[in-house]
Amino acid sequence: MSASLLPPYLLEAVAAHGSARAAACARRTLRQDMHLRTARAGGEAPAPRELRASPGRPSRTIFDAGGTEQLPGERIRDEGEAAVGDPATDEAYDGLGLTWQLFSEAYGRDSLDDRGMPLLGTVHFGTDYANAFWDGRQMVFGDGDGELFNRFTASLDVIGHELTHGVVEFTAGLRYADQSGALNESIADVFGSLVKQRALGQTAEQADWLIGAELFTDRVRGEALRSMAAPGTAYDDPVLGKDPQPAHMDDFVVTQEDSGGVHINSGIPNRAFHLAATALGGRAWERAGAIWYAALTGDGIAANCDFPAFAALTLAAAERRGAEEAEAVRSAWAGVGVEAGSPASGPADSAGVSAPPASAPPADDDTPVQLGRSGGFAGLSRTREFRVGELPREDASAWKRLLAESLPSEWREDPPQQPDRYVYRVACTEAELDVRLPEARLPDWVRELFRRTLER
Repeated sequence: MSASLLPPYLLEAVAAHGSARAAACARRTLRQDMHLRTARAGGEAPAPRELRASPGRPSRTIFDAGGTEQLPGERIRDEGEAAVGDPATDEAYDGLGLTWQLFSEAYGRDSLDDRGMPLLGTVHFGTDYANAFWDGRQMVFGDGDGELFNRFTASLDVIGHELTHGVVEFTAGLRYADQSGALNESIADVFGSLVKQRALGQTAEQADWLIGAELFTDRVRGEALRSMAAPGTAYDDPVLGKDPQPAHMDDFVVTQEDSGGVHINSGIPNRAFHLAATALGGRAWERAGAIWYAALTGDGIAANCDFPAFAALTLAAAERRGAEEAEAVRSAWAGVGVEAGSPASGPADSAGVSAPPASAPPADDDTPVQLGRSGGFAGLSRTREFRVGELPREDASAWKRLLAESLPSEWREDPPQQPDRYVYRVACTEAELDVRLPEARLPDWVRELFRRTLER
């Protein structure tokens, strides 16, 4: 499983609307992300040197890529060694350790896999790389563009979020689409926030409930990437756009983009956790967090768990703790329009995409096509509708070829299973085509064609 921090839509917004320098950095980051995801999908994840599990204690190693894209980089700080004075190195080291401490000391979990898995991080990755990602083995952090984004080690809850995707993978294995995918993202936000709250010694009332508050520079009109207390209010910026998260099922977003809106609709369970935590008061990781952790790691959770099913699991875990906990959890889910244990209905999940026909009619210059791309840390999408003949001659010819061949089945996957990755959607009524295409499965020339088409 691989997971990156910033979604493509944010980087593409910067590429389209940012200053010349910020736009260039965003385009470079998008290209780097594409190649990194392709390499990871092909089994080329970094193989750190002779690092073994250390049951019962943290095992951290921080590497320095020195502005290159070589992983893991030069080993710069190991477990137990003193701070080196480089902010990125020391922030990464501390963030990995504080995440380990939350799961170990609050919930008795021995690292992400509960078997002492080493925690690894690489800092100073790439040139002005405006992102961070978890590749299933280690965290990787860029230094940001310095204009819109600060260095990506600066936000503790973001480090906790990405590492929690690993915990989800080793426990419930939540299907990364529709409501189960939104739960995957929400749980990562929940425990990312709890890592920060515990490190700061904050109560639920004192916490800001923001995710990524330290990432934006003062040029961005916004507080953070997401707000768990007030989904949809985190930012409203001329370059980045407006935070799209709903806070209630009345505003549930039905979409085939973003793997069924996993980064958008996660605002609903995020708000439910905030309501439960603030109703119970005190230190959120001790009461509400323990309930959510029990639901995540218990026997009753399924990979396709939806909001009502997860609400029922949290309510059952709360009832085992006491009447006050049960009432707080029941009221929290009711406050976001989710009835614990009721079957998902109505707009709960996005409609599936159809498989292409065995053959399709030939495309011509007037053939209309819709191309979308979603994924990344927040997961909003970018979509373009066009007619084939609007494109440059070579690209138009390539699209005609793709539509005539109906896109090979080996490129398709429904649903996508890896958090925070790019997924394309291609829809063409005349070709009877509506498919999702994980970027990692596409040939280089197709990825580049899609990128050029969206950029135009």
